[in-house]
Amino acid sequence: MWLSAAEALKRLGSKPQSLYANVSRGRIRARPDPTDARRSQYLADDVERLAGKARGRRPSASVAAEAVDWGEPLFKTAISTVVDGRLIYRGQDAVVLAGALAFEDVAERLLETPLGGLPTVGSHDLGIPNLLLDLAGRLGSARPSLGMSRLELRAEAADLLGLVTDKLAGPDRGDVAARLARRWKVDNASAPISRALVLLADHELNPSTFAARVTVSTGAPLAAGMLAGLGALLGPRHGMSAGYVSALADDLGATADAESSLRNWLGEGRVLPGFGHRLYPLGDVRARALLDAFEAPNEYKAFERVGRELTGEAPNVDFALSALASAFNLPKEAPLTLFALARSAGWLAHMIEQLESGQLIRPRARYVRHNGEGNTTWSIS
Repeated sequence: MWLSAAEALKRLGSKPQSLYANVSRGRIRARPDPTDARRSQYLADDVERLAGKARGRRPSASVAAEAVDWGEPLFKTAISTVVDGRLIYRGQDAVVLAGALAFEDVAERLLETPLGGLPTVGSHDLGIPNLLLDLAGRLGSARPSLGMSRLELRAEAADLLGLVTDKLAGPDRGDVAARLARRWKVDNASAPISRALVLLADHELNPSTFAARVTVSTGAPLAAGMLAGLGALLGPRHGMSAGYVSALADDLGATADAESSLRNWLGEGRVLPGFGHRLYPLGDVRARALLDAFEAPNEYKAFERVGRELTGEAPNVDFALSALASAFNLPKEAPLTLFALARSAGWLAHMIEQLESGQLIRPRARYVRHNGEGNTTWSIS
């Protein structure tokens, strides 16, 4: 069943901006009205679910099932958390660290081991596809992580982070941010690149980190966990999101009326990329910290203003990464490269923590009877 905007707003008891925000964040599915393409309709089940939460009712799903979808914490971790709108790395504010330390220093804190300069393997086949191939190639001879000592795990983690840095920043030596700037021929961008790397280094139990932890909980090699993390990152709802922001910003830059274009975008039931984050109700602090480090292009300033007005949400880190790439004319793959390189430090820290916990991650599924499934009597003869 589909509802008009007026019906949805009545059931939600909210303002139009809240409705736009819930559509943008994927909480309410929408589609164009079949009778009037200028209007949208909203899925009644989604509206009722949110209205019920607003009235204090609990949905029928179990607490455990709710926890998987932005719910209660699943694991204990000493690595990072988001609390009161702040991102914390091992007890310290990540925004403060981003203004004071290089990525390597923060990686050492997350991994709790001195890196002494990231090791280099001298590879010249750069980019994420080549990184995936190299990691896969290591699995044939890689040791299972189960049974490795604390010292061995940290040495393996440092080696893998060196591989990632080689493949994504180039086989040069020195500061990682400077290496990326030299690779992209933008020496004046070293400072904001450094800030982006630190801000993206970890983000508690995000999908790619969860994938990495699940993988090594079986005792698989750390390289397998890295592949799992990268695989999860390569989705439009995670590491690829900044690319969608860039594509939309390009479209808006070619129009005279950004507000009208964005209204049409939302009216067709699409999600507005680059705005809002459930862990930051007052705005993604990573985005603001990164946007303050450089002058965003005019089209992004207009994009931010109109996006805020239409959704009631602040830009998130995907928006900031896209703006950074545009401001310094970086390659289109730059936001994903920054994300993958930075988050590798967090993945490795989480994998080591998972192994030291001794826990196998194996949740249960709640079986739902398939439509048409009869009352079959199973017997063993």
